[in-house]
Amino acid sequence: MVDKLADVQGYGDSREVGIDKVGVRGVALSLKIKDRVNRFQHVSASVDCFVDLPHEFRGAHMSRFIEVLNVYRGKVFDAGVVRKVLSDLRERLCADCSHIEVVFPYFVEKAAPVSGKKSVMKYDCAFFGDFCEDFSFMIEVKVPVATLCPCSKEICDAGAHNQRGIVTVRVRCGGFVWIEDIIKVVEGSCSSEVFSLLKRADEKAVCEKMYAQPMFVEDVVREVVLKLRKVKGVLGFRVECENFESIHAHNAYAMVDEL
Repeated sequence: MVDKLADVQGYGDSREVGIDKVGVRGVALSLKIKDRVNRFQHVSASVDCFVDLPHEFRGAHMSRFIEVLNVYRGKVFDAGVVRKVLSDLRERLCADCSHIEVVFPYFVEKAAPVSGKKSVMKYDCAFFGDFCEDFSFMIEVKVPVATLCPCSKEICDAGAHNQRGIVTVRVRCGGFVWIEDIIKVVEGSCSSEVFSLLKRADEKAVCEKMYAQPMFVEDVVREVVLKLRKVKGVLGFRVECENFESIHAHNAYAMVDEL
């Protein structure tokens, strides 16, 4: 009885319009991500994956995307596994190109600068994979930072305005790149890194460090770029910094694209 059910997706189509990307979005998947300290950590990821669809086919078999992803549920996700997933998608859906986006939170334990009190910071991360004629793999990390305005420090008799910002780094990988290394580059390129837990002595140290290292968004982006150029395994990158301004009704933004 099941064998006689119609395969509507496989029907032909006469409109001669090919589809660049067709697939599924927002698939919840439990994965492992390599962790420099603890070997790996379990994450709850949201996955989008797509293939191209030639104009002669009515639709793609959506269940096959889920079947492929389920094979890798609970596995350690890295560039090699992403390549396997994309290869499986191409084969199962008879496609020339496949694409995947894996979005997940990544947690790093940090110690406060004076008290040494430990807490956990969350960084929003993503893997991007494309497999057409060649395979490409990119990592994106969003790192919260703190900056102090050089202009307000220069013109004010006392104080200067400061703000929290987000630096978004997307790197094209030619080898293995640790998420922690990207975070380290960014946190070493701002007025101060951000912490989850600070005691009074820590807060004093952070504020004094910020005051001693005033930076515009332009400064942050340039510093990150110079450091990323030296990171092994990084073939290219895009760096964005957005400051959530504390005294302006708008945000400040800067970007360098070397992807």
